[in-house]
Amino acid sequence: MPRLGTLSVSRQEDFFMAVRNQLIHASPQDVWSVLADPTLYGEWVVGPSESTPLDEAWPEVGSRLRYTVRLGPWATEGVTTVRHRDPGRELELEASFKALGTARIFLQLRPWGEETLVICDEHPLRGLGGTLHNPAVEVLLQLRHRGMLARLAGIVEQDHARRS
Repeated sequence: MPRLGTLSVSRQEDFFMAVRNQLIHASPQDVWSVLADPTLYGEWVVGPSESTPLDEAWPEVGSRLRYTVRLGPWATEGVTTVRHRDPGRELELEASFKALGTARIFLQLRPWGEETLVICDEHPLRGLGGTLHNPAVEVLLQLRHRGMLARLAGIVEQDHARRS
């Protein structure tokens, strides 16, 4: 049985992977409706300040959205592409952020009674992020995931409460 909200870092074939879980007090369909709305991406993902769909078909496989990351006066853009989806169950994204390279973000939604256990697995694929990937980077990803999944839970649960 998965432990909720825990850090799990394992080494498989010289590759570190961080996985974080979050129990959301709403159904998988409620969670999916937030994941399927590209205009909400910048609200639940830690880092982007805004997002714009590049394709009307989000979250169909191959659809993309552009996001902006701001740090004070500095801003840059990235693109996220849907690589796999199973509506209401799985969403796999590839985020591309210029010089840092690309990362895979896999979100799995598991029914947990009347709630949803969201499992997030993210790791660098290409570029500088992949080259520098190590246990210290995994700690930073865990901090990012904690904030990201808490934001996702807040948006979903607030929307669920409003509709109930």
